[in-house]
Amino acid sequence: MSALPRFTPSRLALALLLCSPLLQANDDAIEHIQVSATRSSAPVSTVPATITVITQEQIASQLAFTQDISAILGNLLPGFSPSRQKLTSAGETLRGREPLYMIDGVPQSNPLRNGSRDGKTIDPAMIERIEVIRGANAIQGMGASGGIINIITKSAADNRHQLSAGFTAPTAGGSDSQSYKASYLHSYQQQGFAVVAGVAASNTGMYRDGNGKLIGVDGTQGDTMDSRSIDVFIKTRQQLSATETLQLMVNHYKLRGNGDYVQVPGNVAQGVAATSVRGETEGKAPQNKITTASLDYTNQAVLGGSLSWQLFLQDFAALYGGGRFAAFQDPAYGENLYDQSQNKSTKYGSRLTWFKPNLALSALDLSTGVDWLQDKTYQELALTGRNWVPEAKFNNIAPFAQLRYSAVPDWTFSVGGRYEYGKLKVADFTTLASYNSTFVEGGEPDFNELLTNAGVVWQFHPNVRLYGSYSEGFSMPDVGRVLRDINTPGLSVDSFLTLQPVISDNLELGVEFSFDNWQLRASAYRSDSDLGSRLEPDADGIYSVMREKTEIDGIEAEGQYYFSSDSQLGFSYARTNGRFDSDNDGKVDTDLGGVNIAPERLNLYWQQQWLPALSSRLQANILFSHRLNTAEQFNGYTTLDLSSNYDTAYGRWTLGIENLTDKQYFTYYAQSTPANARYFAGIGRTLNLSWSHSF
Repeated sequence: MSALPRFTPSRLALALLLCSPLLQANDDAIEHIQVSATRSSAPVSTVPATITVITQEQIASQLAFTQDISAILGNLLPGFSPSRQKLTSAGETLRGREPLYMIDGVPQSNPLRNGSRDGKTIDPAMIERIEVIRGANAIQGMGASGGIINIITKSAADNRHQLSAGFTAPTAGGSDSQSYKASYLHSYQQQGFAVVAGVAASNTGMYRDGNGKLIGVDGTQGDTMDSRSIDVFIKTRQQLSATETLQLMVNHYKLRGNGDYVQVPGNVAQGVAATSVRGETEGKAPQNKITTASLDYTNQAVLGGSLSWQLFLQDFAALYGGGRFAAFQDPAYGENLYDQSQNKSTKYGSRLTWFKPNLALSALDLSTGVDWLQDKTYQELALTGRNWVPEAKFNNIAPFAQLRYSAVPDWTFSVGGRYEYGKLKVADFTTLASYNSTFVEGGEPDFNELLTNAGVVWQFHPNVRLYGSYSEGFSMPDVGRVLRDINTPGLSVDSFLTLQPVISDNLELGVEFSFDNWQLRASAYRSDSDLGSRLEPDADGIYSVMREKTEIDGIEAEGQYYFSSDSQLGFSYARTNGRFDSDNDGKVDTDLGGVNIAPERLNLYWQQQWLPALSSRLQANILFSHRLNTAEQFNGYTTLDLSSNYDTAYGRWTLGIENLTDKQYFTYYAQSTPANARYFAGIGRTLNLSWSHSF
């Protein structure tokens, strides 16, 4: 079996020729958007990184097909893994590593016990735009080894109301497969005060595949089908003075499964997909329950610069489906014990940033500050009250400074550093009976890391920009997976090498072209970790963390062509390779699989404004097949989506058709990690009819 081929000149040429949407209407538009994830006021064109701003209009174009944020990201960012179409986001990576999800700068990811639910913490109705910084970096601190996905919530505009309602059903029929959604937002502004508040609710039915059969529910990791969700959101902003503002944001999101269906496992060897039948779920259905809050103070006149200070809170609870897994058994509770786990995490933090333009020199800018984070996480067995993962407390403080120099015509240089100090505190604990009730001595291991970055941007031509950068990212390994599996007596938390942080070194080269009717950009990157973090499933489908040397590289290209102001074509392409050191000899030798690396992918679209009130979008998602030296094989597939919008005096009507050709396929994850219980087919042809009105 041959490994996934490395990049060749012909493949690089293909990437450069395939132009896809830059995801901005034009360069001027993004230039005037303040990308808060960069933590500075620098124009985007001077940042030596690949930055994407997914606008509200682009989000709306994808909501015509799906409410899945992971699917939206995959459709617009080819370097992002295909959605699993489930509640879990395990295996969904950006450039081969896990991204840091944020909501208005508040971290959603839970690295101490990664339950892979961080992509499902807010309803899309509350999203104004999504800022994406690709590649490992330390701009926002812990967790951004693959990049940053910062979800920006709605802000108050004029005094207005926004209503929306939607209905979804597969063309194969079935009342059990119908879904409903509605949302309402109201914004108000008067004399320096602004508020936007809203609520969104959905009732999602079962999904059907291209053969019209019910798709199997993931009773353990959780599912978005056969579920209900509600999101309550408020954001207020008060102008304190000519230079000062205070903003409060609170978002509460809950998604809960109905538990009305049980899974019928598939058969990988025979190519039979897992399906579902009506049945009562034992225990409680999986759910997500998250509250995110932030208080932001800004002052544009502090020592000749601008100051921003954010205090934040995230309270996170993720309940998983149960089972009679070997890990849950304990003679004290009887035989054949049924239980289910729940991750609980509470984060508090502070982010202080001061930006000073023209520091000492007229073309020297400084961005500096300090971040503080306290994360308390544990995993319990909810039905018996046992802790599967002991409570771990992580305290992290990180001062940083970033300089940008632009005095040399057409050149911008940047350099910076971030000092990370982290301490993990775990008390003495005893593992579950299935791990021999092993006593483990607690400890307080701490870490010190100086993360550096440097970059250069060359405006080679008014229409051509070149950039290169080196940056380091920092993340914690999944501490909970390590601690819960201990079955050897006499160990202590301080002795575990596997608790050392993951440091990712990221090199990137990029080029951007922008002309009257077309734009193109391409980048190549390499990301290495001497002590990486790789997921590997066991027989029960429960993942363990493997700490090994990893090397990841890739190329991306995207662009768009305007035939006129009413018609445009776009393409995007990405290919990622990854290898790890399987025998600990210091050399990578084995391909990283689909749970870590996205497939080679090409996205195409055609957008057309037929009449002032009528528009359409046709898009194709092409995933190429591959075969790895681990015996993993993926048979690629192509799906088409079509949507049309019609504007009336009483709102916009949108008809979207997901999987237009009713393609029968197995998802990327199902093929990459084949198991009878998770051999899921993808969603078949589905109609989405929605209405929205703003007044």
